[in-house]
Amino acid sequence: MTGWITDTAEIDALYGPPKQAALDKVVDRVTPEYRRWIEAARFCILSTVGPEGTDASPRGDDGPVVQLADPHTLLLPDWRGNNRADSLRNIVRDGRASLLFMVPGSDNVVRVNGTGRLTADIAVTGRFEQAGQHPRSVIVLAVAEVYFQCAKALMRSRLWSGDDESAGLPTAGELIRARDAAFDAEAYDAAYPADARERMW
Repeated sequence: MTGWITDTAEIDALYGPPKQAALDKVVDRVTPEYRRWIEAARFCILSTVGPEGTDASPRGDDGPVVQLADPHTLLLPDWRGNNRADSLRNIVRDGRASLLFMVPGSDNVVRVNGTGRLTADIAVTGRFEQAGQHPRSVIVLAVAEVYFQCAKALMRSRLWSGDDESAGLPTAGELIRARDAAFDAEAYDAAYPADARERMW
C-alpha cells in the first residue's frame, strides 16, 4: 500500500476547508436543545486514550445513559461489565474522553468532548440506583465541546432500518473458542442471556 498522507497540509489540500456551519455548530456547554437530545439517549460510545493506546466502549441504560449535573458536567455510571476497566484505567491516567450519543430512529449523532475523572463517592453513585444496586464508580465528564455529527454515516449504513443482519455471524462463544479450542462455546452462548439479566446492574 502506498500514498500515505503524512502531513495535515495534505489533508487540507485533499478535502478543502470545512463548511462554516461545521465550525459554527460547536458549543462549549450542554445547551437546552442538546440537553433534550442527550437525555433521550439510552446508548453512547465512550472513547478514551491511555498509555497502551485508545479504547472505545459501548454504554447503555434503560433510561438516559448519562445525567447532567449542570451544563458543563455529565455523569456516566459504570455498570457491571467484564471488569477489564480499560476505559476507567485510561481516564485515571489521561482524562481525555469523548461520548458519542445515538437515539434510535435519528440519523444525527451528538458528540461531547471533554475531560473525565472517576469517583466512587456514594453521593454520586447513589444517584443511579437500579433494582437496589448502584454502580461502583461514575465518570464525571467536564464538557469542553458539544456538537452534532453529520448524519450521512447513519444514513449510508441504514442503521435503523430494523433489518436483522446478524445471521451467520460468529457468536461470542465462538469468538472465544477461536482462541481456545477447548472452550465450550455452546454452553457459554446458551447461559449468557440469563446470566446477563441477573447481573445487569
